[in-house]
Amino acid sequence: MASDSNSITISGNITRDPEMRYTPSGVSKVTFGVAVNRSWRNQQTQEWDEQTSFFNVVAWRQLAENVGASLTKGSRVVVSGRLEQRSWETEAGEKRSIVEIVADDVAPSLRFATAEVHKVERSGPGEGGGGPSRRPAPAPATAEANAGGNYDDYGEEPF
Repeated sequence: MASDSNSITISGNITRDPEMRYTPSGVSKVTFGVAVNRSWRNQQTQEWDEQTSFFNVVAWRQLAENVGASLTKGSRVVVSGRLEQRSWETEAGEKRSIVEIVADDVAPSLRFATAEVHKVERSGPGEGGGGPSRRPAPAPATAEANAGGNYDDYGEEPF
């Protein structure tokens, strides 16, 4: 129940290219910003007002790899995750704190765009990934594949 009380979903535009880093043990982490715009008609002036909120987003492991390989500044995304507060002390001894979204899922928004999805090979359980991932080449389009084909040829079931 606790995880449900701290969940958040936002839809907005990426404000800076995702930045990939790796922990000393090789676990991938990507960070990026998302701007969320809200607009409404002011009842007194009948003019449109707008407010923009900015969020820092962190994603780990395979999700981080996929975000880093797929998204860039300006991409419209839907992010779902949880809010997490992180605190630290600067070299000057000042205490700092930030609230960021730790992503459980990130997806391109299809409201104003289209996307092409490529399934990636998954690492084994508990593996955090290593170096930068490469987007797999799409399977060649064949008449058999376009006609439905045999899913056994691909080693997976349709979804």
